[in-house]
This record gives sequence, C-alpha cells and structure tokens, in this order.
Amino acid sequence: MENISKTRIVPVAVIDKIQNAVPLAETLRSADINIVEVTFRTEAAQDSIRAIVEAFPDMLVGAGTLLDVYQVAEAVKAGAKFGVSPGINRAVVEKAQSLDLPFIPGVMTPSDIEKGLSLGLKLLKFFPAEPAGGIKTLKALAGPYKHTGVGFIPLGGVNAANAPAYLELPVVAAIGGSWFVDRKLIAAQDWDRIGQLSREAAAIGKGD
Repeated sequence: MENISKTRIVPVAVIDKIQNAVPLAETLRSADINIVEVTFRTEAAQDSIRAIVEAFPDMLVGAGTLLDVYQVAEAVKAGAKFGVSPGINRAVVEKAQSLDLPFIPGVMTPSDIEKGLSLGLKLLKFFPAEPAGGIKTLKALAGPYKHTGVGFIPLGGVNAANAPAYLELPVVAAIGGSWFVDRKLIAAQDWDRIGQLSREAAAIGKGD
C-alpha cells in the first residue's frame, strides 16, 4: 500500500490475450511505472497476472474487479499482490484479509467509507469518481474523515487533464486510470503509443 502511495499512478488494464501481458508490463516499466492492476473481466486475466509476476517478480501486480471470494482466491493463486473491487463487500474483503491480500474496495458514500474503516481499511477506491462528483465530492468527504488517516484512489473518468487536480488533494493517495493503457491500444499491441502516454502519466504522478 505504501508503494501505491509513492507511485501515485495505478494503471488499470483490461487484457484480452495473455500474449499481451508481459509486453504491456515491459512498456510500463520502461516508463518508470512498476505497478499495474489487471482487471478480472476477461478469461485471460488470471494467466496474465501470473505471466507478469513470473517475468517481473519485483513489479506490484494487482487484480481488479474482484466481485466474489472465488475470484479473490484465484487472484492470490496467480500471484497478485493486492486486490481491488468496484464496491465494498464484507465477504470479499474478509476473504482477502484471510489470505493476507491487501485490498482496496470501492466506495462512493459516507456509509461506504465507514464500512471500509470498520473493516480496518485505510486505502479506498473512490468510484466512479467523476460521475460521483469528482474533486468537489472528495473535498466534502475529507472534512469528516481526513483525521481517520483514510486515503482515496479516484477512478472513473480520471484522465490526463484532471489527474493533476486530483493529486493535489491531501486525501488522495494515488489515482487510477486506463487512459494510458487503453484496452484497444493493448489489443492492437501499440506499445509505442502506450509507452508515450505512460511516460506522460508517470510525469503527472511525480508532479512534473
């Protein structure tokens, strides 16, 4: 979790073919991004995570869109080092905790945040960020919860244009995005374009 807060940029990738997994990881690493969240939305997700972990043991590889306890177990078997979900489900969180998998559930409301805190979670995904009010909502949520030490990772509508403004908020630990690892670009194996966008995203994370 500390590494996520240091990197400040979490690429969220949908990988349809396993042969694209390692090249994507190589491209991200060449852009000084040593983290990736692979969503469990495709049949290739689990094998893609395993392939990246085997190729780059030091890379922080996470599994996203974990919706049930079975997927959590499969993510751990694949070697995922953290898990993410779009919402907050006690059974899923507790399964992750039982397997020592750091977990970041999605929250949108004060009640969601309090549920996360009650489960001992201090890093939460604010999703869907822009539809839920974006920066304005996060500023409002910071009022009653900042003192708890909670940090948010906004995801959903975050892009190169608004990312810097999100990262300026003290309550934002990092941002998640797919604009620089677009599913179509991965499918087309356009590593040059992904590399260019990733370098730009890395610079945003560093505040450059």
